Amino acid sequence: MFRVGLGQDCHQLVPGRPLLLGGVVIDHEKGLQGHSDADVLLHAVTDAIIGAVGRGDIGEWFPNTDPSFRGADSRHLLSAVMREVTADGWTVINIDCTINAERPKLSKHKAAIRESIAELVGISAELVNVKAKTGEKVGPVGREEAMTAEAVALLERPDAED
Repeated sequence: MFRVGLGQDCHQLVPGRPLLLGGVVIDHEKGLQGHSDADVLLHAVTDAIIGAVGRGDIGEWFPNTDPSFRGADSRHLLSAVMREVTADGWTVINIDCTINAERPKLSKHKAAIRESIAELVGISAELVNVKAKTGEKVGPVGREEAMTAEAVALLERPDAED
């Protein structure tokens, strides 16, 4: 059985916070605001995987109203999801994701982000694609008020009936 999941996230850019994308620290004068570390890309990837297996969304698994998740490392959140998903017999086949950010330019960081995501979900980096788009100075992304990310994940469970 194959299943596809779609994830999306958005976080406000603010001074005084580190910028984390896909588990990689990116040098920038602003970071993303959130209850956890606000890694917008890992949140989208996590949601895509959760969605593919029909288990709700990241907010149900790790509510922002729960103080135990304040400042949580999004790598740990994704790892927790992967432990449950793989225990249920699912395997990630590939992930395709897009980061929407006016600045900083992300070309030089994409390989490290791919490697980070691949390691977290247990697949080869060749099976993870990372794209970066700007907002063309339009909307919250273009005005550098926020960053968004989308991810699509394909999962397989060979022993499941269609």
